Amino acid sequence: MSLRNVRFVLIMMMLLFVALPLLGAETDSGFKLTRRVAIGGDGGWDYLTFDRESRRLFVARANRIVVLDVDNGNIVGEIPGTNGVHGVAIVPAIGRAVASNGKDDSVLIFDLKTLAPIATVKTGVKPDAIFFEELTGLVMVFNGKTDNVTLVDPGRAIAVSTIALPGRPETGVSDGKGRVFVNLEDKNSIAVIDMKLRKVVATWALDGCDEPTGLSYDSESGRLFSGCHNSTLVVVDVNTGKNVQKLKIGGNVDAVAFDNQKKLVFTSNGEGNVSVIRQESADKYSSYANVPTISGAKTLALDPDKHRLYSVANMPSPESPRKGTFHLLVIEQ
Repeated sequence: MSLRNVRFVLIMMMLLFVALPLLGAETDSGFKLTRRVAIGGDGGWDYLTFDRESRRLFVARANRIVVLDVDNGNIVGEIPGTNGVHGVAIVPAIGRAVASNGKDDSVLIFDLKTLAPIATVKTGVKPDAIFFEELTGLVMVFNGKTDNVTLVDPGRAIAVSTIALPGRPETGVSDGKGRVFVNLEDKNSIAVIDMKLRKVVATWALDGCDEPTGLSYDSESGRLFSGCHNSTLVVVDVNTGKNVQKLKIGGNVDAVAFDNQKKLVFTSNGEGNVSVIRQESADKYSSYANVPTISGAKTLALDPDKHRLYSVANMPSPESPRKGTFHLLVIEQ
């Protein structure tokens, strides 16, 4: 063996020696990718929404919504005519759901059971993130090009109001007490909306955060978890707006979830992993695991009953090495 080859082997052995403790830490957590289910089909994807009652997963896919049974991985239906769809909001009390159509500047209201379309409602420009705010009974649609929120009454199928925002919105969450928090991607901050006044009443800076996207909330501790594109998770106190802690996560994060029973924060990172953060107390958090997934698996949904995570991505194959085959990914402990 040449001297050059000997050096190469020694370097590789050193790298492996350094990596082994990290690999052991990930394995010890018990989290892993347990199942990959081929779904197929063309087009990109965005938000995933889990319907707890029906155990269905709604996957936003460019011009349609693919509906999956998460327990067997089967496609149970598709909802066409959703041009540039980004996300789905579930309204269980009336058996309806609302999808944001980013290229049509509208939302589609459809029946949760039959998946049949009911009505289309106009919104602001480029509706993206969307969720159901239970206290008001309204669906909040965050418009990326007009920097505002369209409030939609899903029962009457009408837009009832618009709230101006001081920046470009990403994900929003409610505290269930009349306040809604939304990441402002271009301002590196969180806007606080008073739903009674229907206006922004505060803006909180996210220190050391670039382009916040995913956002989740722990009602028990009163903490927000904001995922940022510079591989950072920022924990925020909703009582004061104070940045409690910053943690390192994977790159290209797009979704954040919090498991209230397990006291774990999850971030799905497009670089090909899920970061798991453990909540030790309201003001103390630590890195718990880094779970390998697939490159491009940037969104996720949490199953709070079985404590599973669902994500999606194209998995390259010998038959389709460049484009890959679209898969459902199941991550659990």
